[in-house]
Amino acid sequence: MRTATDMLRPTRARLGVLALISVATMLNYMDRAVMGVAAPALTAELKVSPEMMGFIFSAFSWTYVAAQIPGGLLLDRLGTRITYAGSLILWSFFTLLHGIAGNVAMLFGFRLALGVAEAPCYPCNSRILSSWFPQDERARANSVYAVGQYAGLAFFSPVLFWVVGSLGWRALFLIAGALGMAFGVLLYARYRDPGESFRVNSAELEHIRLGGGLTVTKQEVKIPFSWSNVRKLMSKRQILGASIGQFCGNSTLVFFLTWFPTYLATERGMDWLKSGTFAILPYIAASAGVLLGGQVSDLLIRRTGSANVGRKLPIVVGLLLASTIIAANYVQSNTLVIAIMSIAFFGQGMVNLGWTLISDVAPRQFIGLTGGVFNLCANLAGIVTPIVVGLIVGQTGSFYGALAFIGMLALIGAAAYIFVVGDVRRVELD
Repeated sequence: MRTATDMLRPTRARLGVLALISVATMLNYMDRAVMGVAAPALTAELKVSPEMMGFIFSAFSWTYVAAQIPGGLLLDRLGTRITYAGSLILWSFFTLLHGIAGNVAMLFGFRLALGVAEAPCYPCNSRILSSWFPQDERARANSVYAVGQYAGLAFFSPVLFWVVGSLGWRALFLIAGALGMAFGVLLYARYRDPGESFRVNSAELEHIRLGGGLTVTKQEVKIPFSWSNVRKLMSKRQILGASIGQFCGNSTLVFFLTWFPTYLATERGMDWLKSGTFAILPYIAASAGVLLGGQVSDLLIRRTGSANVGRKLPIVVGLLLASTIIAANYVQSNTLVIAIMSIAFFGQGMVNLGWTLISDVAPRQFIGLTGGVFNLCANLAGIVTPIVVGLIVGQTGSFYGALAFIGMLALIGAAAYIFVVGDVRRVELD
């Protein structure tokens, strides 16, 4: 029983919620990455050709993109707790099933299923930001959970490779899947929306409300889906501009997740595995970009009172930094190449702030659907970018045009945030 004095002192239950989604997001990206770690041993055992392995890698993005709007719809209908926990348990189950795959068809099917199951994760994160955090805390909260997707890529790899070397590639999937399923149960047990949580007091709820946080009731979320609502969302310049910008920024991320090791090996003659810490510096820089972007954004909002300055300026600066990847075409030193790549990926990390912006502008009754549409546009880069880069490299025998393509997209993204997004304010559908 809380005393009157306790009630005057806000609890900090939202920090516990932030810890939950930080771990969930880290598991999300780990489960995407384990296929790359397992690939050498997996392809040898199952006799998978490089061409077929490329299709297996791409299968995740196709279904992940296709399921974004349905995932957002599911979130709007069922609410955060059931949708997030169910998604986590389901995607972890499909990760586990990779470990029992006996042929290419099974692997391909499990990758398709994984993409569908992971689709609601980021729309759920967006709703949680809107529900639990005042506007001037959202960017920092976003940076805390999002940094895991970058830091994990840099620091998890040695552990994952050790598991494969010691226990085999099948054990990697089994362990990763079992951990995720267990955490999904924990998330279901621990998470509640602000109005239903027994860990939050009235003072914290008032702090969230006065800061622009939204407590979405069950009655509010049950809104019938229609494609006309999707069209209305995309007719709003804030959502359209942010979606274009996020697609462009995400293309830099996709390059680093897919073609960067090949670029170092073929264009620069560097051994990805032997280069060690030197080669993971861009990933560390991206982690710093995520954290700094969130801190600077919330600081700017407190200092200026302007969401336009606080949200858009760091993203635009990040996209301009990402465009510097083009400079790698004009230097000979591998040290300078890594420095340029680190600056570009640092900038891309700042672009992750787009998720905070979209949580600021999404219509109250369509937060889940807006997050799904936004994530769909952002993750189209996972389909388009690898194919375009592959075609350029295949036709020219060089990454020169590919880096120019990535850099130009970053500039287009900056232009979208400057000229298309307009005022950062919560929009209403007519």
